[in-house]
Amino acid sequence: MTLRIFSILTVLSIGLAGTAFSYDRITGAPFASRSEIIAQNGMAATSQPLATQVALDILKSGGNAIDAAIAANAMLGLVEPTGSGIGGDLFAIIWDAKTKKLYGLNASGRSPQSLTLEYFTQNNITEIPKFGPLPVSVPGAVDGWFMLSERFGTLPMKTLLAPSINYARNGFPVSELIAYYFESNQKRIGQYPGFTDTFTIDGTTPVKGQVFKNPALANTYEKIATGGRDVFYKGDIARTIGAFMQDQGGFLSYQDMAAHYSDWVEPVSSNYRGYDVWELPPNGQGIAALQILNILELYDIQSMGHDSPEYVHTFVEAKKLAFADRAKFYADPLFNQIPVDWLISKEYAKTRQALISPTTATKRVDAGINEGDTIYLTVADKEGNMVSLIQSNYRGMGSGMIPTDLGFVLQNRGEMFALEEGHFNQYAPGKRPFHTIIPAFITQNGEPLMSFGVMGGGTQPQMHAQIVINMVDFGMNIQEAGDAPRILHTGSSTPMGKLMTDGGYVSLESGFSQQTRRQLIKKGHTMRDSLGSFGGYQAIMFDSKNKVYYGASESRKDGQAAGY
Repeated sequence: MTLRIFSILTVLSIGLAGTAFSYDRITGAPFASRSEIIAQNGMAATSQPLATQVALDILKSGGNAIDAAIAANAMLGLVEPTGSGIGGDLFAIIWDAKTKKLYGLNASGRSPQSLTLEYFTQNNITEIPKFGPLPVSVPGAVDGWFMLSERFGTLPMKTLLAPSINYARNGFPVSELIAYYFESNQKRIGQYPGFTDTFTIDGTTPVKGQVFKNPALANTYEKIATGGRDVFYKGDIARTIGAFMQDQGGFLSYQDMAAHYSDWVEPVSSNYRGYDVWELPPNGQGIAALQILNILELYDIQSMGHDSPEYVHTFVEAKKLAFADRAKFYADPLFNQIPVDWLISKEYAKTRQALISPTTATKRVDAGINEGDTIYLTVADKEGNMVSLIQSNYRGMGSGMIPTDLGFVLQNRGEMFALEEGHFNQYAPGKRPFHTIIPAFITQNGEPLMSFGVMGGGTQPQMHAQIVINMVDFGMNIQEAGDAPRILHTGSSTPMGKLMTDGGYVSLESGFSQQTRRQLIKKGHTMRDSLGSFGGYQAIMFDSKNKVYYGASESRKDGQAAGY
């Protein structure tokens, strides 16, 4: 049985008949925002419709899924700088139709060589700041583009960046959610040099529908298109970044930029009820999703029902256990021996499951990191190639450090280091920080089935697991799986060394019943409302029988899935 068959199941069978939330649709689950998108030749799903259209244009002009993903990512750096951009990092999982194999790319940057742990100690800094020059690490996204293009692409970078250059010069209308995040980011980083000139119109961030231009980013993209990777890491752009960071009292240097490289890595997987779910190994947090699924596989989730205190409780407790390991072990593997195979093993899951009480919420030393805006996109082509790509500045528009006249902001991923001596994720020069952004993929019997991801800081592994559960256990199609009300637990121990003593808190979207909420409180959970923290989902699934793609986009974002 494949995931496609589950879409015909009734609402009653997935335990959501009593949900108060409904779109009053005549087909499908009542909480679904729309039907799936279905197409034969290609599919793209991104968090902004203009980026989706750019991807489709690349596919129609003869490019493959990898080409289209790069072009869409560049476009998102322009139209959604509140969550992405070339000042940030990139991770990807690629299904290559020729070799019939998955490939993983870690295009995350490292900490400055000249910044040491002693600097923080000598200045009585116990936590790396969220903004400013100190959390800036090398931006890896551009190198990721070229790594992807050189290995799998078919079109030149000039062609891939041309749409974004055109939109950057001539302007684009800002969409609703991105306008909201523009305004909120101005409150956080608007005081830093370059923000007003780069991201405002007459001193105010663009509002919904207002046409916005970024000529500085157009110039930067043109340099990359003509000068290649080295112009960014060893040429004028790198020199500008190094000089700017020095002026701001930072440590990221030209030498750090020039020394950067990305890595091809082997994706890792765990089988969940017949489906192989794939993630990338640390320094990212992807294997937390696998750990959650391994524990939950030991339960009859389907019989519990989606809107039940038993399911929500069990999910939250499994998440706490996985995130406790995340806090201790997830870090740069070049600096530590990380027991990935053991952490994602079925045997280990059984030992962890034994710690879950069916009636009582655990109170343990945990703390949460669920903030962090990101973009996720996925593209598939007529040859069968599929790309799962995620890219981010972290904390929306990153550090606030905007190098002179370049049109983008540098990330603040260095905030994710621990300053606790001996910690796996302890700060060190030239080290990759713990990373939250994670792409995902599902195969069945060695064949590609689904490329998907959910952006949103520490939300991501929780939502990866819920997407899989929604489809496998509750019979939802790929659009319903993303639209269904979500569970979010905040408060687990962090890789930055923070601890919590009260078990954290649970946030449920509005589709969960009041009865379920009351029962969770009786089990000892602390409930807290949250808005905008439940992530942003995109997905593409391949129907091998009918030879068509199904696409889904996130109803909580401005996104679009489209095909041809």
